[in-house]
Amino acid sequence: MASGATGVAAPAPVGRRTRRISVARAFVRALPVLLVVAATLYDYFTPGEFTAAPLFTAAVLVAAPLSSLRGTVLVSSAAVAAVFLVHARYGIVLRIDAITEAVTVATAAVLAVLINILVRRGDQRLASVREIAEFAQRAVLPEPQARIGGLDVAARYEAAQADAFIGGDLYAVQDTAYGVRLVVGDVRGKGMTAVAAVAVVIGAFREAAEQEGTLEAVARRLERALRREGARRDSLDAVEGFTTAVLAEIPHDEGIVRIVNRGHPPPLLLHPDGTLRVLTVEPAALPLGMSDLAGAPDRAVPARIPSGATLLPYTDGLSEARDRSGAFYDPAARLTGRVFPGPGALLNEVAGEVRRHTGGALADDMALLAVLRGPAAGLLGPCHEG
Repeated sequence: MASGATGVAAPAPVGRRTRRISVARAFVRALPVLLVVAATLYDYFTPGEFTAAPLFTAAVLVAAPLSSLRGTVLVSSAAVAAVFLVHARYGIVLRIDAITEAVTVATAAVLAVLINILVRRGDQRLASVREIAEFAQRAVLPEPQARIGGLDVAARYEAAQADAFIGGDLYAVQDTAYGVRLVVGDVRGKGMTAVAAVAVVIGAFREAAEQEGTLEAVARRLERALRREGARRDSLDAVEGFTTAVLAEIPHDEGIVRIVNRGHPPPLLLHPDGTLRVLTVEPAALPLGMSDLAGAPDRAVPARIPSGATLLPYTDGLSEARDRSGAFYDPAARLTGRVFPGPGALLNEVAGEVRRHTGGALADDMALLAVLRGPAAGLLGPCHEG
């Protein structure tokens, strides 16, 4: 658990909100039964000219989308039976108003069962779509291994859209002969066009990370891959498409990290004593896909990464997350002075804080990658701090 007041103050209101949601869900599930009971009592204790048909109808129609098929059939049967028994109790089964009430409730009961069947079929189709989407995300954006090249690694993808599994943010980590290389990026646009660009960037990175001798050369390979993909598109994206990205390289046993930044938020370096550095690159380079606009050439800036330090690259879904007053979430300010037991705990805490900061409503997807250089990763060496 992180130290500091920021990580400790919020659990209480979150717990109360969770309890309120649980109570509300329990009430909604019990509502059809409560309506049937209330309607039965109303019909039983009021004169014959009064009818509880609206309550019985509401009970079965509420049960239709919320209950199982068995639950809907039971509620519907109970409603029809209650109407018949009350009418029989007063000997008015064959009166025209009693027949009208019974037919109304029976019709609503049949419709409720049909609605329930249709809702369940829709849920099954939606579950299949979700499974396909989750499989696609794992294929395009696989979860990195927990330990790569002597480094502890954790990744997290938070989609802004409910039930979405993949979007335009990306990350990848790969151990190579030049050290552990990684990329975190954000593709302009949404939908399948963005997903296709994500696949292009990650595929090009996997190949270039193994073959290119410098991080600058890896960035140029990504640039060329995106330009080739853009040339194939007969759309506005072919002209205006771009991808912001930060690339990093942590050589084996050197105690440094090299950074190439292409128009992306600068990654953070969290030291084991709680101090934090923002790894900026000057002069700033344009995003991938825009280098023909007289952008500055790529330059890998080295920085010391001591044992126990964690590199945290992220997408702008983190730094541009707003609360209700419009205030941004500032990861550097929030994380300074705090210590986390590992990269997974760090990402869990950050993701939870952002959800609380935004009230659970992200405006943009958020990709986080945390890489911890443990004691076994090598000795600390002198280097230039960018």
